[in-house]
Amino acid sequence: MLNNPLLPTAYLAPISYYAIFLQNANCSIELHEHFIKQSIRNRCDIYGANGKLRLSIPKERKGSSKRIIEKLKICYKYDWQKQHWYAIESAYNSSPFFEYYKDELKPFFEEKEEYLVNFNSKLQNIIISMLKEENTIKNTTEYLHKGNFLDLRNYTWELKKQKEYDQVFMEKKGFISNLSILDLLFNIGPESADYLHNIDLVI
Repeated sequence: MLNNPLLPTAYLAPISYYAIFLQNANCSIELHEHFIKQSIRNRCDIYGANGKLRLSIPKERKGSSKRIIEKLKICYKYDWQKQHWYAIESAYNSSPFFEYYKDELKPFFEEKEEYLVNFNSKLQNIIISMLKEENTIKNTTEYLHKGNFLDLRNYTWELKKQKEYDQVFMEKKGFISNLSILDLLFNIGPESADYLHNIDLVI
């Protein structure tokens, strides 16, 4: 077990992120850091027909680079929710478990949540419920530079080793590792939790 992993908030986080959750009952989410661009905090990767496809949640730009992430607002000037759901549906409509999970996920791409961390947290709760795991995640109450925790706030979220599973476009593009948790759920469904528990994490 890792020593009190401290993770960033994340949008449909990669498989390695959820493997840490499931293998460690002592995880915390950082809510008091400054927003970091081009990170899992507001973006994820799925497997589209042409390979890896990145989805990013737009944020309000005013002062966002120095804004505490807990106060960062989502921008709705264009309909990114509709675009993201269309991309997810196009990528996974033919996967074995898309129909099984889609009704729980679709409301997140219809209803407007003001703050990014609230959106990520509510979505994360649904994902953990889909995995049929207990939610033991805590949120930080202040920013700490150092402490009795494993600091994964700026971790690269790579997986050195990952057992392959069937992916929708695998025959055309090959296996793509460490995509969003959606890729795992839609492709192997109820087996996802066991899969995550058995990932060999090298951190």
